Amino acid sequence: MSDTGISLLTSWTLDPLQLAPVVLVAGAYAVRARTLARRGQPVPGWRIALFGLGIALLVLAVASPIAEIGETELFSVHMTQHLLLGDLAPLCLLAGLTGPLLRPILALPGVMRLRVFANPLVAFPIWSANLVLWHIPVLFEAALHSSGVHALEHIAFFSAGIVLWLPVLETLPAPEWFGTGAKLAYIVGVRLVATVLGNVFIWGGSAFYDAYRTGDDYLGLSPSGDQSLAGSLMMLEGSIVTIVAIAWLFLRMAEEGEVRQVLIEQGHDPRVVRRAVRYRRWHELEKAT
Repeated sequence: MSDTGISLLTSWTLDPLQLAPVVLVAGAYAVRARTLARRGQPVPGWRIALFGLGIALLVLAVASPIAEIGETELFSVHMTQHLLLGDLAPLCLLAGLTGPLLRPILALPGVMRLRVFANPLVAFPIWSANLVLWHIPVLFEAALHSSGVHALEHIAFFSAGIVLWLPVLETLPAPEWFGTGAKLAYIVGVRLVATVLGNVFIWGGSAFYDAYRTGDDYLGLSPSGDQSLAGSLMMLEGSIVTIVAIAWLFLRMAEEGEVRQVLIEQGHDPRVVRRAVRYRRWHELEKAT
């Protein structure tokens, strides 16, 4: 592949059709957060920071040189774009939300039917199928050669990422049986799927996709080396996210066990305690004591 002269500083694509939804979501979040702050229900600063990071990652994925380099030169950069769109940005955006922030949306007719996607038995196969299908050569190549298919691919990755993290963060309530321990197993299962696909790219040999199959190197990377790097990036990102998520869940599990025991010893109904602890509303029970 030849050097196309793409600049990391100047080759930004400010497409209104791609950026308008991102700006709209960011604006709606800011307005709602300001309204809650005026009512004495401020959104925690760390949640605002995470949501802002999610917005920044979306802009980076669709408007920065990552998009152009990934489509025309390097599969590893394209993989980076997919990881931003389909994993990191959805995770940060969902982590930045709270019940009060979402209340106007949740009040809309039919919205609570989306709760089905917070069921891990639904979310896991949707995410897994989306990840695998879009990396099948015929679909991957179609996305590279058709702007419409490419847009559909991006929407699918982002939507599947939202679905992936819904049961873990419970932006919408997950089934009662899906507690912290089950969430640990769910995350491990998710990363096993990603690890298998990552290994396919690492050890696959010659490039799978015609767009990247050429005898020329680009930035010192051969097509097979580029593909191996893509698989390595996929596994590295997944490993880091998994370690952070598992550490968070273990700490949460320890805290929940301690709080649950204290509340039960205080005479609260065990079922009420389980629900309060799960949704981190035990302070309401403590105030009622």
